[in-house]
Amino acid sequence: MSIAKRHLLKSLSWRIIGTIDTFLLSYILTGSMSFGLSISGFDFFSKLFLYYFHERIWFLSKIRNVNKRHLFKTFSWRALGSFTTLIVAWIVTGNPLAGFKIGLVETLTKMILYYAHEKMWYRISFGLIERKSKDV
Repeated sequence: MSIAKRHLLKSLSWRIIGTIDTFLLSYILTGSMSFGLSISGFDFFSKLFLYYFHERIWFLSKIRNVNKRHLFKTFSWRALGSFTTLIVAWIVTGNPLAGFKIGLVETLTKMILYYAHEKMWYRISFGLIERKSKDV
Protein backbone atom coordinates (compact mmCIF):
# COMPACT_ATOMS: atom_id res chain seq x y z
CA MET A 1 0.00 0.00 0.00
CA SER A 2 1.46 3.38 -0.92
CA ILE A 3 1.94 6.32 1.38
CA ALA A 4 -0.31 8.40 -0.91
CA LYS A 5 -3.20 5.99 -0.22
CA ARG A 6 -2.54 6.33 3.50
CA HIS A 7 -2.72 10.11 3.16
CA LEU A 8 -5.94 9.86 1.17
CA LEU A 9 -7.60 7.61 3.76
CA LYS A 10 -6.32 9.77 6.60
CA SER A 11 -7.66 12.86 4.81
CA LEU A 12 -11.07 11.23 4.40
CA SER A 13 -11.29 10.08 8.04
CA TRP A 14 -10.38 13.55 9.26
CA ARG A 15 -12.84 15.18 6.88
CA ILE A 16 -15.70 13.09 8.24
CA ILE A 17 -14.86 14.07 11.83
CA GLY A 18 -14.27 17.70 10.85
CA THR A 19 -17.48 17.96 8.83
CA ILE A 20 -19.60 16.66 11.70
CA ASP A 21 -17.99 19.23 14.00
CA THR A 22 -18.46 22.05 11.46
CA PHE A 23 -22.09 21.12 10.91
CA LEU A 24 -22.86 21.05 14.63
CA LEU A 25 -21.08 24.35 15.32
CA SER A 26 -22.63 26.07 12.30
CA TYR A 27 -26.11 24.86 13.19
CA ILE A 28 -25.80 25.81 16.87
CA LEU A 29 -24.25 29.24 16.21
CA THR A 30 -26.56 30.26 13.34
CA GLY A 31 -29.70 28.42 14.45
CA SER A 32 -30.18 27.36 10.84
CA MET A 33 -30.05 23.77 9.60
CA SER A 34 -29.70 25.11 6.07
CA PHE A 35 -26.62 27.19 6.93
CA GLY A 36 -25.15 24.27 8.88
CA LEU A 37 -25.55 21.92 5.91
CA SER A 38 -24.30 24.47 3.37
CA ILE A 39 -21.21 25.45 5.37
CA SER A 40 -20.27 21.88 6.29
CA GLY A 41 -20.95 20.62 2.75
CA PHE A 42 -18.69 23.18 1.11
CA ASP A 43 -16.11 22.66 3.85
CA PHE A 44 -16.08 18.92 3.24
CA PHE A 45 -14.90 19.17 -0.35
CA SER A 46 -12.60 22.16 -0.06
CA LYS A 47 -10.85 20.85 3.04
CA LEU A 48 -10.54 17.30 1.75
CA PHE A 49 -8.38 18.75 -1.00
CA LEU A 50 -6.48 21.12 1.31
CA TYR A 51 -5.88 18.47 3.98
CA TYR A 52 -4.46 15.98 1.48
CA PHE A 53 -1.83 18.51 0.37
CA HIS A 54 -1.14 19.58 3.96
CA GLU A 55 -0.49 15.93 4.79
CA ARG A 56 1.80 15.47 1.77
CA ILE A 57 3.82 18.57 2.70
CA TRP A 58 4.18 17.43 6.32
CA PHE A 59 5.34 14.00 5.15
CA LEU A 60 8.41 15.75 3.72
CA SER A 61 9.08 17.57 6.99
CA LYS A 62 12.33 16.94 8.82
CA ILE A 63 10.68 17.23 12.26
CA ARG A 64 10.93 13.73 13.75
CA ASN A 65 10.01 14.30 17.39
CA VAL A 66 6.49 12.86 17.63
CA ASN A 67 5.01 15.34 20.09
CA LYS A 68 6.49 18.42 18.40
CA ARG A 69 5.44 17.14 15.00
CA HIS A 70 1.83 16.49 16.07
CA LEU A 71 1.66 19.85 17.81
CA PHE A 72 3.08 21.82 14.85
CA LYS A 73 0.84 19.96 12.41
CA THR A 74 -2.14 20.70 14.63
CA PHE A 75 -1.43 24.45 14.63
CA SER A 76 -0.58 24.71 10.92
CA TRP A 77 -3.68 22.80 9.88
CA ARG A 78 -5.91 24.66 12.29
CA ALA A 79 -4.78 28.05 10.98
CA LEU A 80 -5.52 27.01 7.40
CA GLY A 81 -8.73 25.15 8.29
CA SER A 82 -10.26 27.83 10.54
CA PHE A 83 -9.51 30.59 8.05
CA THR A 84 -11.20 28.55 5.31
CA THR A 85 -14.27 27.92 7.48
CA LEU A 86 -14.46 31.58 8.48
CA ILE A 87 -14.53 32.64 4.82
CA VAL A 88 -17.02 29.92 3.82
CA ALA A 89 -19.37 30.75 6.73
CA TRP A 90 -19.17 34.45 5.94
CA ILE A 91 -20.01 33.84 2.27
CA VAL A 92 -22.82 31.35 3.00
CA THR A 93 -24.50 33.43 5.72
CA GLY A 94 -23.64 36.84 4.30
CA ASN A 95 -22.73 37.80 7.86
CA PRO A 96 -19.06 38.40 8.76
CA LEU A 97 -19.83 38.07 12.48
CA ALA A 98 -21.29 34.58 11.97
CA GLY A 99 -18.16 33.62 10.03
CA PHE A 100 -15.90 34.87 12.81
CA LYS A 101 -17.93 33.13 15.54
CA ILE A 102 -17.89 29.79 13.75
CA GLY A 103 -14.19 30.13 12.86
CA LEU A 104 -13.26 31.07 16.43
CA VAL A 105 -15.18 28.28 18.18
CA GLU A 106 -14.05 25.78 15.57
CA THR A 107 -10.43 26.65 16.30
CA LEU A 108 -10.72 25.20 19.79
CA THR A 109 -12.87 22.15 19.05
CA LYS A 110 -10.94 21.15 15.96
CA MET A 111 -7.51 21.47 17.60
CA ILE A 112 -8.55 18.96 20.23
CA LEU A 113 -10.12 16.63 17.66
CA TYR A 114 -7.18 16.96 15.24
CA TYR A 115 -4.55 16.20 17.88
CA ALA A 116 -6.47 13.05 18.87
CA HIS A 117 -6.80 12.10 15.18
CA GLU A 118 -3.03 12.50 14.67
CA LYS A 119 -2.29 10.34 17.71
CA MET A 120 -4.68 7.65 16.47
CA TRP A 121 -3.14 7.59 12.97
CA TYR A 122 0.35 7.45 14.44
CA ARG A 123 -0.56 4.06 15.90
CA ILE A 124 -1.83 2.73 12.56
CA SER A 125 0.77 1.31 10.18
CA PHE A 126 -1.54 1.21 7.14
CA GLY A 127 0.37 2.36 4.05
CA LEU A 128 3.75 2.48 5.75
CA ILE A 129 6.50 0.13 4.67
CA GLU A 130 8.06 0.46 8.09
CA ARG A 131 8.64 3.20 10.56
CA LYS A 132 12.15 4.63 10.36
CA SER A 133 12.28 5.22 14.10
CA LYS A 134 10.01 5.43 17.11
CA ASP A 135 9.90 9.22 16.73
CA VAL A 136 8.45 9.42 13.17
